[in-house]
This record gives sequence, structure tokens and C-alpha cells, in this order.
Amino acid sequence: MQPLAGRLEDRIRHGRQPWEPNPGPVLVLSDGTTYEKGTYLAADREVDSKTGTIRLAVTFPNPMGLLRPGQYGRVRAVTSMSRRSLVLPQRAITELQGQYQVRVVARDNTVAVRAITVGERVGDEWVVTSGLTAGERVAAEGAQFLRDGSVVAPTPFAPRKQR
Repeated sequence: MQPLAGRLEDRIRHGRQPWEPNPGPVLVLSDGTTYEKGTYLAADREVDSKTGTIRLAVTFPNPMGLLRPGQYGRVRAVTSMSRRSLVLPQRAITELQGQYQVRVVARDNTVAVRAITVGERVGDEWVVTSGLTAGERVAAEGAQFLRDGSVVAPTPFAPRKQR
């Protein structure tokens, strides 16, 4: 099987998106505004062993001349999509010596510490790949202070507002 970097480079060279389905890369300017979608131009054929990254070249149309040489921005791209994933806020998960845990709240409002496996991090949320099932209640606020058997008065989770 061909290495990931080679597969990405081949897909780009043949005019296809490197990841499917993919809306294409988006340029986020330094003031936070989102610019037009770009097009993948090229990819290196090797992974940088120090950073674990693959260098990609992306082009963006500039019909109004808004982009200038030396201007900074970030490129955001969807590299994978996962349906039916369990996602938890990072503050609901504790990590101790490389092991991840959550505090699961039972029907009688008692807390049980449970080991989980996490996958990708998306913003301030983690994808949980195993150890938890849909519908289970998890303590998010103050979870690090809860021990097995603690009794809590749960309230529904409300995401923090973005600053």
C-alpha cells in the first residue's frame, strides 16, 4: 500500500481533492474573517519525521486584490469526517499518566469513574472512540473533584460562549 503522503500527492496531481468528501481549504485572515475556498496545488511525498506533518500547497483566487505579499492567515481544511461520533468537552475528561477518564453519572445521580479512549481533538472537544455509549450522562464541570460514589445534582450542559 502506498504511504499517505504519496496517496495525497497522487490525488492532487490528478485534480482530485486529497480527502473525500471535502469542501476544500478555506483561508482565515488574521482578523478572523473567512476568505474564499482554495484549491490544492501540490503535496510533498514524505511526512516530516519531527512534526508528523505533510506540507501541502494551496492556491486562493484573489480577484479583488485583498491578499497581499507578506500577509498572514491560517488555512482550515476538513481532513476527515466521522458520523455518529461521541464528542465531549475537554473539561469533562481528565488525563493521568496517559490514561483518560470521565465521571459517568448514573440514574441515581452517583458518580463512577470510567476509563475511555479518545481520538481526534476538535477545537475544545474530544472524540471518544471507546469506553462510553450514547445517552450516558457525564460530569463536565468540576469533574476532577468527583470520586467514585459521589452524589451530584446534575444540570444539563450548556456550552461556554465563544469570546
